[in-house]
Amino acid sequence: MPFEFEKTELDGVILVKPKVFGDNRGFFLETYKKKDLISAGINEDFIQDNHSKSSYGVLRGLHFQKNPNAQAKLVRCTKGEIIDVAVDIRVNSPTFLKWTKRRLTEENKHQLFIPKGFAHGFVALSDVVEVMYKVSGEYSPKDEMGILWSDKDINVDWGIDFEPNLSEKDKNAKTIKEINKEDLL
Repeated sequence: MPFEFEKTELDGVILVKPKVFGDNRGFFLETYKKKDLISAGINEDFIQDNHSKSSYGVLRGLHFQKNPNAQAKLVRCTKGEIIDVAVDIRVNSPTFLKWTKRRLTEENKHQLFIPKGFAHGFVALSDVVEVMYKVSGEYSPKDEMGILWSDKDINVDWGIDFEPNLSEKDKNAKTIKEINKEDLL
């Protein structure tokens, strides 16, 4: 099997570690193999790939889409290094508002599977970061939501000691208390 799967402390969020074949010429790895992911409990029909570029200190998130257009994501960092965060926003979950984070890097080639029902964000820790991710649904502007990255009721430890560079949308995101519970999953 070309992957090792590691469950996280949040049900459904899975760290995917691909097997890397490398030598003095470079490396080869499989980044996606549907039947192997299904065998690990990742049974999503990914319909789109996205690619973003950020500079050091950029923080994107915490983003999600409300139903009926919620998205699952399979995230990987292809250049540089990020801290990738998933926050459980499933109102009836025993881990509601708990979060997990993983360091995804160009070197470790790990991926983080984030199912529907989670808000997602990342912070760039290298001069240039490129993140590629698969999504299970198309972007829906009317269903797009954001939670303030520094929301005290969630208290994500981003592992940074600097003020992040945020978009206007992320600067003005709502706290979890300001979001209608019906919009959560």
